[in-house]
Amino acid sequence: MVTAAPSDATSNADILRSAFEILNTRDITPLREWWTDATVERFPQRTCRGSEEIARYFDETFAALPDFHIEIVCIAEQGHDVFVHWHMTGTHTGGAFNGIEATGRAVALDGIDHFVMRDGKVVSNFVVFDQMQFARQIGLMPPDGTRADRAVKSAFNARSRLLSRLRRR
Repeated sequence: MVTAAPSDATSNADILRSAFEILNTRDITPLREWWTDATVERFPQRTCRGSEEIARYFDETFAALPDFHIEIVCIAEQGHDVFVHWHMTGTHTGGAFNGIEATGRAVALDGIDHFVMRDGKVVSNFVVFDQMQFARQIGLMPPDGTRADRAVKSAFNARSRLLSRLRRR
């Protein structure tokens, strides 16, 4: 899908609406026009600097979630700041995601991006989503309240108590 460059009258929110539509094509080439070598994207897993590193992040994401789809729930703009509340779905059937091999599990996440835009370019973006929700959906963490969840929390608490006692010595 080819998207025309935004006109000078295009708002930052309109640019980002276009960018989210492009994400659903899983071809980041058109997105590069909005990134610079100075763009910083802070994802929950890592911070990417510059268009090449950001492009690699999305290539890895699309490889891990070949049916990746994201929709804007709400968007708010004030000056250079744009907040995007989104809902993402996909199935973890492709490559590894953050070192986690494909699980075959469905993922459905809500998240928020805080973009800072200048002159039609992304200066920075801070991405937030519930990583524990993601870990539970792919099976990395047990479902909340289950016997396995209580065992993990119990083991963690025991470790914390032990470390606390050792620090007091």
